[in-house]
Parts: sequence; C-alpha cells; structure tokens
Amino acid sequence: MRHGALFVALPLIIAATSPAKATEVASGSCPITYPQGGIQGNESLTAVLPKGGTFVFAPGGSGFVDRDGALGIKFAFDRLVAGELSVGGRRLDGKAGPARAYIPHGYRDIGFQPTYLVFPTPGCWEITGRVGTAKLTFVLFVEKVGDGPAWKFEGLDRGWRQTTG
Repeated sequence: MRHGALFVALPLIIAATSPAKATEVASGSCPITYPQGGIQGNESLTAVLPKGGTFVFAPGGSGFVDRDGALGIKFAFDRLVAGELSVGGRRLDGKAGPARAYIPHGYRDIGFQPTYLVFPTPGCWEITGRVGTAKLTFVLFVEKVGDGPAWKFEGLDRGWRQTTG
C-alpha cells in the first residue's frame, strides 16, 4: 500500500484556536503537552495531539515502521500564516537521531497540511513545526509494543519531501 491516498480519509478537524496548555509528567519524566480540547496552537500553527499525548505503535494499530526501523504516523498541522511547513524534533530522554517529517506537495501555502511524523526510537520527543519564523512546539511520548505496526513504509513518493526541523 502506498501512502499518498491515505490522507483522503484523515479524520482530523483542526480549529484555529489558541487554547491554554497544561503539561504533566508521564512515563517517568516526559513532560507531555496536554492542550485543552486536544488542540495545541498559536496565531501561526495548530495541531491536534494524540489522546494522552502518546502515540502507541502496536501490531494491528496505526502507523508504520520505516525502512530504518523508525516509527511513523499520520499527523496534521493547520498553517494560519502562509509559508512552507518544516517539522523536526529531538528526543528528551535519551540519545537518538532527530525526528523527521514526510510532507506531501500539492497543498496551498496556508491551511491544512498533512504529514507523517517519524520517530527514530520510542521515548519522549519534543516536536517543532515551523512556517517562516513562526513555530509551534509540543512534547509527545512514543511507545512501541512488540514489532509495532504491520505496515512497512515503502519510501517517499515523488512530490514528497523530508524535513528534520
């Protein structure tokens, strides 16, 4: 299965709000971002964060395993200012390469932008999305159960790009 068509059914509705956020410590020492209503945002970018601030990659579950063993999942941003989105991140609780995003072309310079967030390892991750000088940062926990999801990623289609921040 190729990934280009998967965004057609992406069940995310992103509101242009600026809710207050709360941060709690989960999984020991990960300061997960818990936004009010599940939407983390500011005047430039918004994103719907996973319930409980955690992505669980499990057999039969959502997401994929990339060619290098990294874990990836569909994730959407809403750009409230015009510009190209870049996304990356760093692991807060251990050593790992940078988180990356796979971003398709074909979307306007403003508004909805689907991506795949890709985490090199499970753990506590600080993710930052940027459009020009504007940025949105949040913290998520990534958990892998067993071998993770069955879907093995086949590589980027033409017209996609990879960012690391």
